[in-house]
Amino acid sequence: MIEYDDDPILPGRFTGAKLALKPMHVWAVRVRLQVAELHRDIALFDIALDSKLRGCDVVALRLSDILSAGAVKRRGIVLQQKTGRPVHFEITEQTRRSLADWLGVRNGLPSDWLFPSRIKEGDHLSTRQYHRRVKAWTRLIGLEPSAYGTHSLRRTKVSLLYRKTGNLRACQLLLGHTKLESTVRYLGVEVDDALQLSEGLEI
Repeated sequence: MIEYDDDPILPGRFTGAKLALKPMHVWAVRVRLQVAELHRDIALFDIALDSKLRGCDVVALRLSDILSAGAVKRRGIVLQQKTGRPVHFEITEQTRRSLADWLGVRNGLPSDWLFPSRIKEGDHLSTRQYHRRVKAWTRLIGLEPSAYGTHSLRRTKVSLLYRKTGNLRACQLLLGHTKLESTVRYLGVEVDDALQLSEGLEI
């Protein structure tokens, strides 16, 4: 059974920028959620990773954002609440499967919330509840919950993309940042990172 608590910040707990998940962490969370048959959690986890959206935008997704002609889209686009600017995201095969499983349980109209609240009728899942789920998922696989949060899911794929390609512009577009400097700060890019990337080039 997965419990969702408030995870208060205690002395000695991690209080810095939240860490990105590693591929083995992503795999471990998925396996545990699948074994528990928590279709809603798996769908939420997967779409958060793919979309790279802020928590407020993840919970505000509607069925129309991920469905077209009754099928899950391969790509989505939403307007960010913080900036009002559109951001595009992929919906991978893994995520399309988990969303299809969730939609097999959750019926609704295209205008309905993808993740409706179980507490407040007519509202969507709150960012607080989403935050608590992320804490529970990390605790489930033995990670320190205070080191992770909703931004951990937002930065996971772009962090891997940056480490693999060094393409900050691509990361900027995927995160929906208006300025490249914001992406640099968000990913924690340092001089050592730049030098390591440069050292790998042969000219």
